[in-house]
Amino acid sequence: MNSQERYINPFTDFGFKKLFGTEFNKELLIDFLNQVLAGREQIQDLTYLNTEHLGNTEIDRKAIFDLYCENERGEKFIIELQNVRQQYFKDRSIFYSTFPIQSQASKGNEWNYYLKAVYTIGILNFSFPDTSEEERFLREIQLIDNQTFEIFYHKLTFIYLEMPKFNKEESELVSQFDKWMYVLKNLNRLQQRPVRLQERVFKKLFEEAEIAKLNPEDMQTYQESLKAYRDNKNTMDYAIETAREEARKEAIKARDIEIAKKLKQRGVDMEVIADTTGLTKEQIEKL
Repeated sequence: MNSQERYINPFTDFGFKKLFGTEFNKELLIDFLNQVLAGREQIQDLTYLNTEHLGNTEIDRKAIFDLYCENERGEKFIIELQNVRQQYFKDRSIFYSTFPIQSQASKGNEWNYYLKAVYTIGILNFSFPDTSEEERFLREIQLIDNQTFEIFYHKLTFIYLEMPKFNKEESELVSQFDKWMYVLKNLNRLQQRPVRLQERVFKKLFEEAEIAKLNPEDMQTYQESLKAYRDNKNTMDYAIETAREEARKEAIKARDIEIAKKLKQRGVDMEVIADTTGLTKEQIEKL
């Protein structure tokens, strides 16, 4: 752990649950969710639910959520922190959402299939590939009609916050949502509460996030959580860098092949082509 860090890293398992996963800090989670769900009916209260869910039979797979809550209207919220992009991440999100849906089934014979809304909120330390020109850091997904583009079903929503795409500076923060995104992305790099984050909810967040206030047991847990976070990040960074290097080599090779083809077509000596491109004579002969 960097001795100069004053606040915990919210992208660690310990840090995330310390700030958002306790009854004492419930108001932080309520305010955060209300900003993410702007435009909808505001949450007044939350109840933390069991984060481990089993299928309907013993052989069914289980899901373990980071946080799982219910508001006063019975709507369910899965809040997930994801540091590394997984191969089947979208499938996992859909799979997880089925548990709070099925849990609403009445055990009686008169159930009419009425469901309360289910929200999956993903705080992502990576970005989805995006073909649009707009750098979106908030992605909201619902079921739609492909012809009319009208929302087919309002009560199943997936919201993903792509943290690497949020690049606003403190001076650019306007909304409460902006402030939450900023503090989540930058908390462990800050040395004091920013001037623009003077709301009471942020005052409490910064007080709770102070590393110096952790008791010895929590400090040990945090250090272990931070090590796991850094190990995973280093592994991912290495994989990304390796992939980039391979892509760079492939691009250079493809360029050299094109150059060799053109030189060969013009009757340039084989030795000259080999010296120019780095290809072997055997490779050039096959072009």
